[in-house]
Amino acid sequence: MDTVRVALLREVLAGTRWPGAARQFAGALRRSLVPAGGPLLLVGTERYEPWHLAAHLVDEAAWSGRPELAPTLVRHHVRPGEPPHLSVGLGRLAVARRGHTLLVVAPERPGGGLLERAHDARRAGATVLSLDGGDPDLAALAHEGLSVPRDGTAGLDLDTVQHLVSAAAGENGLPARRGPGRFRDRLARLAEQLTAPPPSRW
Repeated sequence: MDTVRVALLREVLAGTRWPGAARQFAGALRRSLVPAGGPLLLVGTERYEPWHLAAHLVDEAAWSGRPELAPTLVRHHVRPGEPPHLSVGLGRLAVARRGHTLLVVAPERPGGGLLERAHDARRAGATVLSLDGGDPDLAALAHEGLSVPRDGTAGLDLDTVQHLVSAAAGENGLPARRGPGRFRDRLARLAEQLTAPPPSRW
């Protein structure tokens, strides 16, 4: 989701708790990463892999000048022959320790021993964050969490909240050098050019 669409989404959700809650959670994510300097481990459930959040965080890491936001995607099932960035299995969580951040994204109750692995990571000193569908055990385990009830009472789903969180995570970052100018600066200049009135012929 691009910057313009996120801005529109925030406008639609103005007056609800979600833009502020997403910014608060994103702030907790940034604070867990910056002082420690350790990796961000991103893991979903057996039935849900947070591909889109991983991709958006990689983009935000580049655009905001915060390389620590780029996560390592930890997967429940790794197939032979997959590229290295898609070949990190659950065993990676066993070596999580102080300075590491574990972000669990779980629309449904985590299975496959994920809660136990996250608990072990926390005991080893890792910071555990959760974006979830309201599982009380995961919420109790996490240092910071943001829950989106699955019953529809929130008025939006967990995927939408992930867009808000990833966009907020990259805010207030140091400028990243990308070619002649920052990507968002170039985007702003393009928008100005597209909305400017045509030049007069006289």
